[in-house]
Amino acid sequence: MSDSHKIKSWDDIDIGETYAFTKTITKEDIITWVEMMGDDNPVHVDEDYARTTRFGKVIAPGLMVAGLISTIMTKATFGNVYSGQTLKFIKPVFVGDVITARAEVIDKLEEKHRVVVRTECFNQNGELVIKGEGQEYII
Repeated sequence: MSDSHKIKSWDDIDIGETYAFTKTITKEDIITWVEMMGDDNPVHVDEDYARTTRFGKVIAPGLMVAGLISTIMTKATFGNVYSGQTLKFIKPVFVGDVITARAEVIDKLEEKHRVVVRTECFNQNGELVIKGEGQEYII
């Protein structure tokens, strides 16, 4: 089944549009990420070690959580090319946290044919855990 009917053109994207995606972070998610990426930092996988850190328990890899931003960027500009992303990790994410990634189109750069998107991730308590800004090249 083709998703070509969802592809967004320049004129389909409006400043102020918002998108969201919510996911509960599981231990299995972290294990899969670690196995796939080779990111075997003990703070992500070793509960005994993690207890000795300032976090007190295992934390999810930041880029794994930031991957939720890719999902919302796709929703905001479906069918186009992700061309940049800044990230600032504000708070740790733990197993069981419910993370909502949000995107808001904040600018359209006509001369570059790029869309600028505010990207943020919040936990179930409404606390900002990641913030940044993404860009998409509209083809």
